[in-house]
Amino acid sequence: MADRDALLRTFDELLEPGRFRDYGPNGLQVEGRGEVRRIVSGVTASLALIEAAIAAHADAIFVHHGLFWRGQDGRVTGWMKKRLAALLAHDVSLFAYHLPLDAHPELGNNAQLGAKLGLRAASRFGEQDLGFLGGRADGGAFAGAGDLARHVEQSLGRTVTCVDGARGPVSRIAWCTGGAQGYFEAAIAAGAQAFLTGEISEPQAHYARESGVSFLACGHHATERYGAPAVAAEAARRHGIEHRFIDIDNPA
Repeated sequence: MADRDALLRTFDELLEPGRFRDYGPNGLQVEGRGEVRRIVSGVTASLALIEAAIAAHADAIFVHHGLFWRGQDGRVTGWMKKRLAALLAHDVSLFAYHLPLDAHPELGNNAQLGAKLGLRAASRFGEQDLGFLGGRADGGAFAGAGDLARHVEQSLGRTVTCVDGARGPVSRIAWCTGGAQGYFEAAIAAGAQAFLTGEISEPQAHYARESGVSFLACGHHATERYGAPAVAAEAARRHGIEHRFIDIDNPA
C-alpha cells in the first residue's frame, strides 16, 4: 500500500514537471482516496479507461492525456461531467503528465518508442529538447523510407503514412511522439533523413518532398502507448503496489 501524496512525489521526482512549459497541469488532477494499493496506467483519461480502471479495482490512474487543458471552456458538462463523476463516485485519483512524460530519457514516450523500434538517441532537438535524434541501435541503416515504414508498421501493429522525401539508405532518424508534426522543420535542420511522429498535417507532405527528408505519421495513440506504463510500473515497484496497463484502442 502506498500513500497517494508519496506516490505524487515519486512521479514529480521522476518527471520533473517544473522544467516544462505545458498545455495543462501536470501531477494530481483529481484527488481520490489517500491509500493506493493498485494503479492503472493508460494513454488518455477517457471514460472507457476510467470505467476499466474502476472495474479492475484501481485506486489511482496514471495517464499522458489528462482532463484539463489550456483554453478549455471550463464548464463541467457532457463528457467532462461523466469522467469526473466516475472518478469522484469511486474515489479514484487521476495523475496526468504530458510533456514531462514525453521527455524522460529512459521511461518517457520518446525513449520507450525508440526502444520499441530498436532506435538509439544520440542527441535532442526542438523546443524544450523534446525531439530525439539518432539511428538504429545496431548501427545499421534502413534501405530507404519504405523499409523504415514497414519496420514501424510491424513493430507498432498499425498502418503508417509515409511521405518519401529521402533517396537511398536512411540512418539518421528523428522522432517525437504524438502530435509533433510541428517539429519537422527542426528535425530537418538537425540533419535527419527521416522523421517519425504520430500525425501529419497538410504542410509536412510538401516539406518532405522539397527537403528530401521523409515524414512518417505512425499514429498519435500508437506512438504514445509506452511511456505511461513504464513510469507507472517504476513508481509501483518503488512503493510495492500493483500496476496494470490498460490500452483503450484509438485509431488516431
